[in-house]
Amino acid sequence: MKAFPLLTLIFFAFKAYSQNWNLVWSDEFTSSISPDWSFEIGRGNSGWGNNEYQYYQQENATIEDGKLIITAKKESVHGANYTSARLKTQGIKYWKYGKVEASISIPSFTGSWPAFWMLGENITTVSWPACGEIDIMEHINNSDQIHGTMHWQDHNGQYANYGIGQSFDFSGFHTYSIEWDEQYIKWFFDGQQYHIASIENGINGTSEFHNHFFILLNMAIGGNWPGFVIDDTKLPAQMKIDYVRVYQKESVTSTQDQLKNTIQLFPNPASNHITLITENAANYRISDVTGTTVQSSVIVQNRSIIDLNTISSGIYFFSIFNDKNHLIKSERIVIK
Repeated sequence: MKAFPLLTLIFFAFKAYSQNWNLVWSDEFTSSISPDWSFEIGRGNSGWGNNEYQYYQQENATIEDGKLIITAKKESVHGANYTSARLKTQGIKYWKYGKVEASISIPSFTGSWPAFWMLGENITTVSWPACGEIDIMEHINNSDQIHGTMHWQDHNGQYANYGIGQSFDFSGFHTYSIEWDEQYIKWFFDGQQYHIASIENGINGTSEFHNHFFILLNMAIGGNWPGFVIDDTKLPAQMKIDYVRVYQKESVTSTQDQLKNTIQLFPNPASNHITLITENAANYRISDVTGTTVQSSVIVQNRSIIDLNTISSGIYFFSIFNDKNHLIKSERIVIK
């Protein structure tokens, strides 16, 4: 009996593995506001660039029942007639590419502007819009639409934006997210994609979106977009965030290094054994073309000899998994 490896399937299995989303950061808001967040304070420049009415202060952000609560109020503070809160991870947590999502409940009334969004980490050096902006979720007034938008400085040095408003029933909590990689930014509502933008190779000057971005959560009152009529009878109003999570794909480079440096598979066509060398904990599984496992085991030694004598002739898939049960390598083998 001999095992003849067909190496072409390595690349298919590798590609499938690299698409897995791995949780790299989250805030579940279980008991307190994490030090991963800082607060914007005040009214910014010209109402945060939008002539917004509110004064942002830390007091308007609290943790209640495992949720972050941003409360907008009708009150006079430092010359402003309204207060609210704006949190950000700038300088603390930031990411290049990934799946960024939050479970949020938003109010809906004239003058409201809740948002879940991102800005380029280099904003302090290149300013806006050259840093880029990704609005994962915005809502204004009592509209039935949720907006997903990107803002940037294009290849002509001009401000550009590309977005869409989509009608949803957003009462209660819903998941708002983007999936962002080297080619696209995609927007989702409860897992349903409703918008996509190409950023491949910095098309149309979108090179900003190949840098690191940080997260912001806030609820503005009034401004250039929602307008300047406020329904004070709806205040105080609350934007509630159950969690914020960031996932990233296993990078191509790190996965290649992992295959090269930590898992080495040596089929020998002249024998009925496979030699497996590992640096970390792993396990393997041999399955037939129907997906039925015919042999499997945990790899506990740095060098293991896998005996194929007990397996009948046929075509099989030899798969290796890491200690988190993620597929990291697969080969098709023919046993004769």
